[in-house]
Amino acid sequence: MKQQVMTEPGKIIFQEVPVPEVGSKDVKIRVENIGICGSDIHVYHGEHPFTSYPVTQGHEVSGEIVEVGEDVMDLKPGQKVTIEPQVTCGHCHPCRHGKYNLCEELKVMGFQTTGTASEYFVCDQKYVTPVPDAMSFEQAAMVEPLAVAVHGVKQMGSVEGLDVVVIGAGPIGNLVAQTAKGMGARKVMITDISDTRLAKAKECGIDICVNTLHTDFNEALLEAFGPDKADVIYDCAGNDITMGQAIAHARKGSVIVLVAVFAKKANIDLAVANDHELDLKSTMMYRHDDYVDAIRLVNEGKVQLEPLISRKFPFEQYLDAYHYIDDNRETTMKVIIDVQK
Repeated sequence: MKQQVMTEPGKIIFQEVPVPEVGSKDVKIRVENIGICGSDIHVYHGEHPFTSYPVTQGHEVSGEIVEVGEDVMDLKPGQKVTIEPQVTCGHCHPCRHGKYNLCEELKVMGFQTTGTASEYFVCDQKYVTPVPDAMSFEQAAMVEPLAVAVHGVKQMGSVEGLDVVVIGAGPIGNLVAQTAKGMGARKVMITDISDTRLAKAKECGIDICVNTLHTDFNEALLEAFGPDKADVIYDCAGNDITMGQAIAHARKGSVIVLVAVFAKKANIDLAVANDHELDLKSTMMYRHDDYVDAIRLVNEGKVQLEPLISRKFPFEQYLDAYHYIDDNRETTMKVIIDVQK
């Protein structure tokens, strides 16, 4: 079978390797679609701090089961599936207390261990999550980033009936906004400096879309929600400016959730956060219940994934997909690799 390998930043080869054998608790999946995310792009540019080369990528994935081991329960050939790509130790404090997304020895497929970018992929049944037959392979490949959004939104607890602000209308910000709305938020405002991304958010049903290059952030808050402003702000951009906006203009005693990953050390005014008794939260990946909620939101039509797909590329044009992303950074949301083409 063909397997993608990034041998060094910016270089991809395809090698012929044997199709892996299936152990007693393993599942063999014919890989269909793989999504490329921001972390993959960091690996492509040699900017990911925790990835070495060579590496086979692919952690946002969908496929169909073709074989299962003799001890596999509740999974069978023919099922559409996605994969939870976290490889955990199972014995550290977070793992023992159900927070395996915070595992002290966490490895992620496609970064610190072999990813799914091959025609077939074999893994333990515990990593495999079935999706409804009605869900497309494109949608199933996007369950992983949606689970990131779901886990982030749930850091607030319930958002039902609350007023929500999302800073950053990229793929994750868009999905955070859709998730908050799908989970019952009263009103959702999303901000960005890209009209293209804001138009995509509007297409996905977000209530208020504001370009903060042209409209003051605090004025937008007051116009959208009145003097009480919002109950929670999700920072999905992750820089000093956006977190500074959130801290400076959040309602006293409200919540800020940092969803984005800062590329460098932050320089923000924590004195204001202290004086205003802001509840600062963060979020890291997801757990299985977030996958379940993500699939449910799509199945119930509360989150739209298809509008986020900018383009699809055949498997052996993996490198072209990265070139496309680099050339269209302002307009690209999600690029999908079609492994079987």
